[in-house]
Amino acid sequence: MPRTIVDIHVIQTVPPSNINRDDTGSPKTAVYGGRRRARVSSQSWKRATRDAFGQLLDPDELGVRTKRVVELLAGEITRQDSGLAERSTQLAEIVLNAAGIKTKVPRKEEALPESGYLLFLSRRQIAALAELAVEAARAAGDGKPEVNKQDARARADREHSVDVALFGRMVADATDLNVDAAAQVAHALSVHAVDNEYDYFTAVDDQKNTSEAEDSGAGMIGTVEFNSSTLYRYATVDVDRLQDNLGDVKATRRAIEAFARAFVTSMPTGKQNTFANRTLPDAVLVVVRETQSINLVGAFEEAIGDDAPGGRLIAAIERLAAHARELHEAFDEQPVAAWVFGVGDKRVAPLTELARRCTRDSAVTEVGALVADRLAVQA
Repeated sequence: MPRTIVDIHVIQTVPPSNINRDDTGSPKTAVYGGRRRARVSSQSWKRATRDAFGQLLDPDELGVRTKRVVELLAGEITRQDSGLAERSTQLAEIVLNAAGIKTKVPRKEEALPESGYLLFLSRRQIAALAELAVEAARAAGDGKPEVNKQDARARADREHSVDVALFGRMVADATDLNVDAAAQVAHALSVHAVDNEYDYFTAVDDQKNTSEAEDSGAGMIGTVEFNSSTLYRYATVDVDRLQDNLGDVKATRRAIEAFARAFVTSMPTGKQNTFANRTLPDAVLVVVRETQSINLVGAFEEAIGDDAPGGRLIAAIERLAAHARELHEAFDEQPVAAWVFGVGDKRVAPLTELARRCTRDSAVTEVGALVADRLAVQA
């Protein structure tokens, strides 16, 4: 049976910035094609994408990732039955342990028990586990509540949220609760070589500055590292895996549309107050395939030079279009459908040989409709 895969390719220019730092505070980089490139990690852009879901999806369709799951679950137990407030922490631990999720004593004495790792649960799963704990407490009366382990595991493994279904979940204590991610996000790379630069800054002490007796030296000095780049970004969604995780065609369509909007327009917020670096993509290519996901980063294995005719942005879009066309011909790849949108006819023109020109909203809506039609046929 043919698969359905959605590939999203983005070319985006970013001015001086430091949106994703390493452990020394420097902008992340990577060597590709023998040249040092600007890099934004996949985790960073996935987080930005998840944050954007808050404006695109109902809160009930989203999840919570936290170690403080006992606190979260105890709060929901209290919300469902305020009479259990004093026992809510104990009940939360009982139902989590029944589901196979271990808890441990936290480092801070006054803090509630925690899971040993970040646990990703949908809000509906949290509500269902709390409901089970409330039922067990009411049935036990003054005795010790007993929670059915199979029921607890089942409630922790159904009604996955959109973000859990897309990005997956690993539960170290109970591997049967793992969720395979339907989406993959590549590390964004600059299409050209970069050299990080340093901004030397000073800050004036306002109170000190009013005194004539004080020297005129700065109240604070420092440096911040930055670079600027034209990035190639790529993400892909296995629609069939997403459908398996969510179990509903309408929910899968909403998830695909939300992911496409969020991934395209989101940006990690590192040092954003310092650089005001937020931009929108210059060109976006969305391709629906039924064979496999195809990352087109090979177009930029040879770094684009400073003297590229028309500038790096034009060169990057031309490279992307040429590489995709040649790859399709060499491997007899026949996309199901493709859309392109971006800024300016001159910039987007090379990609119109591969895809139909449209706007972001129309592309996202048409992708969602196509996904829903293909899933309906398979049902």
